[in-house]
Amino acid sequence: MAEPTTTEDPQGNWQEWAVDRAFRGMIRTALALPWERRVAMMGWLMRRLVAPRAGWRNRALANMAYIWPDMPLSEREALADRVAENVGRTIVENYDVPGMLRRMGNEPLQGDGVAALEQARAEGRPVLFVTGHFGNHEAPRAALVARGYQIGGLYRPMSNPYFNAHYAANMHNLSGPVFEQGRRGTTGLVRHVRQGGMAALLFDVYDSHGTPIDFLGKPAPTLTSAAEIANRGDALMIPYFGRRRADGLGLDAVIEAPIPKGDPVEMMREATRRLEARIAEDPEQWFWFHRRWKPKRQRRRAAAKMGPNPSP
Repeated sequence: MAEPTTTEDPQGNWQEWAVDRAFRGMIRTALALPWERRVAMMGWLMRRLVAPRAGWRNRALANMAYIWPDMPLSEREALADRVAENVGRTIVENYDVPGMLRRMGNEPLQGDGVAALEQARAEGRPVLFVTGHFGNHEAPRAALVARGYQIGGLYRPMSNPYFNAHYAANMHNLSGPVFEQGRRGTTGLVRHVRQGGMAALLFDVYDSHGTPIDFLGKPAPTLTSAAEIANRGDALMIPYFGRRRADGLGLDAVIEAPIPKGDPVEMMREATRRLEARIAEDPEQWFWFHRRWKPKRQRRRAAAKMGPNPSP
């Protein structure tokens, strides 16, 4: 299988270039192996080498301590290792687009929202899928694309420009159109949805402009743009999830019931509750590596809004 390709000539420093070259080499080596072996190898590499050395394991441990302060360290460490395993497997699965489409095309669609989705497709009604970094978040998109759906998306670019170039290209290879987060990208996504298109958006990332919505018991700034786009485009807002099975290889495409149209904040609260329910069932499948809460930054921003203390 071919090495990940780029669609542009990125500009970055030599450290970013070196990190990207190492990553490309790891992916290229993995893709040369049979599917089961490559998935297991990438899981092992992420758990044993990449996550600890990149500081991601420590970040996961800190996030878990913030959410579950009473959880023993040994349990958090074991959970962090399983998280890394899932992330590694997800990465290499998504870099084999033809294989992903083939495998997910043979998997049945599950969940209470399948009938509503099929009806929307028959009527030409737009759909905005919302999901989180859980299991393999691209699995349901691949399952639908394999059935003839065309599903675009909005993505947040990676900080490493060399990595971002092939990361974005890989998303385009699965299905398009894919828009980069920002004013221009959001405008493109809105236009796509208003024209009857379907798209997917991951909402479980920190954004300082977001509305604080409790996530796993702690406030997490969350953008309401997904709900606003769905409302403006008269689109169904459907949560979906790619749930990894116990064997570490199989993936379920779960299409949940649509979230009723209404206040954007309340719609995103419901989307958050749907994700929380998945995490409660399988906490190792959520990407605990993300800086989802940033409590120190939230406190600083809150203090800045209050201004200096008044003089006695």
